[in-house]
Amino acid sequence: MHDPTPEERYGADRADWDERVPAHAAGPVHDLDAFRAGEDVLRDFEVAEVGDVTGRTLLHLQCRTGLDTLSWARRGAAHVVGLDPSEQAVETARALAADLGLAQDRAAFVAAGVYDAAEAVPDGSYDVVYTGGGALRRLPDVERWAETTASLVAPGGFLYLAEFHPLADSLDDETGSRVVHDYFVRDPWADAAPGADRAHPVGEVVTALARAGLRIDFLHEHDVSSVPRYGTLRRHEDGCYRFPADRPRVPLMYSVRASRPDTF
Repeated sequence: MHDPTPEERYGADRADWDERVPAHAAGPVHDLDAFRAGEDVLRDFEVAEVGDVTGRTLLHLQCRTGLDTLSWARRGAAHVVGLDPSEQAVETARALAADLGLAQDRAAFVAAGVYDAAEAVPDGSYDVVYTGGGALRRLPDVERWAETTASLVAPGGFLYLAEFHPLADSLDDETGSRVVHDYFVRDPWADAAPGADRAHPVGEVVTALARAGLRIDFLHEHDVSSVPRYGTLRRHEDGCYRFPADRPRVPLMYSVRASRPDTF
């Protein structure tokens, strides 16, 4: 079986996301008009766990159309940079920044693969490196991702990851009540084609970050999802989806903060 090269994976990811950008930009998941009008797309737990970003620099890896990136700028980040493999997504993000009156010195966007981030972004390090929301699902090599990400965290800064919990990928799509997929499988879900989704167990992700030299500050599991991945989930006032109150809960998302000490 052919093992795709990093260049093939990057090309497949870029082509796949390029195809999705128009639909996402026009749909309710990424409501650009609502965002322009002031809607904040960040989850409450993210805002609480990242904390005050006023005056800080922030890099958003795999930023898609930049809504989360620009939300951090609205919350006071001095300079935000978004990186995504899709040229179309980056162009959409740049147009959004212009609509919000944010010049490039406040919000910049770069088209590049995440493994090339250290060479592609304008600065050598950032106070906050932020990522998540499905970002890890397209990555075949989590250790390489962790090494790249860790290299971009400034001394005294931290990585913040808010990601879909891989346990949720093991459950049936309709009700989320039955385990139907192997939690520990490392193979792509659909096939071996470049860009196919993969599951990465939480332990694999946290261990990779620790090996890359970051200190794990916390690992939190959340009973909410930013998307209605099962038919039984219900949307709440905070915009997140949860199981009904009479259903046993399982983690649907998780978050990790991993910091780089001021001195080595």
